[in-house]
Amino acid sequence: MGTDVILPDGSAFPQMGMGVMLIPDADVPAAMRTAADLGYRAFDTAPVYRNEPGVGNGIRGCGVPREQLFLTTKLWNSRQGYDEALKAFDESLAALRLDYVDLYLIHWPVPRQDRYLESWKALVRLKEEGRARQIGVSNFLPHHLDRIIGETGVVPAMNQIELHPAWQQRELRAYHARHGIITEAWSPLGRGGALADPVIAGIAARLGRSPAQVILRWMTQQGISVIPKASSQGHLRENLESFGFDLDAADIAAIEALDAAAGRFGPDPETFDMM
Repeated sequence: MGTDVILPDGSAFPQMGMGVMLIPDADVPAAMRTAADLGYRAFDTAPVYRNEPGVGNGIRGCGVPREQLFLTTKLWNSRQGYDEALKAFDESLAALRLDYVDLYLIHWPVPRQDRYLESWKALVRLKEEGRARQIGVSNFLPHHLDRIIGETGVVPAMNQIELHPAWQQRELRAYHARHGIITEAWSPLGRGGALADPVIAGIAARLGRSPAQVILRWMTQQGISVIPKASSQGHLRENLESFGFDLDAADIAAIEALDAAAGRFGPDPETFDMM
């Protein structure tokens, strides 16, 4: 049913979770129940996805004890700053109708605002209070990480980043490895674009696997956590079954060669400031 990654404090975190971006609030509980029945224990949301209430209902209704589930939500760009981040967290807990979240992330650094350090200090407080069991960031670059670690001494448990075969972020992943930060990939399938790559398709055909399974296994074999968005039982099961085989060194090298300087499709963390 998959495996775990080990967070900096020694606790385990499921290596594969279910992302719920673009799943309507009313549809989330049923999708989460389907995922939980298959063995999923980690679920990833954010206020900007507009489905935190549904996710909270899904947590309560998926048939798994709360202490066995791992819920991630995030701080949106318009709520950065120390006091505002604390208020936004309270609002997320109220929307979820939960007492705590397992992981709380700063969604983007938004350097133009220059509030991410104060936001991080708020997250440190939330962790000290136990209302966020783990804290981390999303879309942060090495110099953003240097700043928050240098100013607080607190290392994020995770950095959730755009990562797929065309945008592999090796320098950032090496930074994570040096500091004990877990790398988690959002849109690991490249919004579906990577599935049609002939290199991926060739490996999949030879192994009798799907292209999606090859990409996910390429990541998990390297210790990367993944949150592919899926809601159908078939896709959810297919993703989990990617743990059932290994890629050899030649396969990994072939996928590594797909990295491209222009491979990013998401926003640039240095400039993205959508409110």
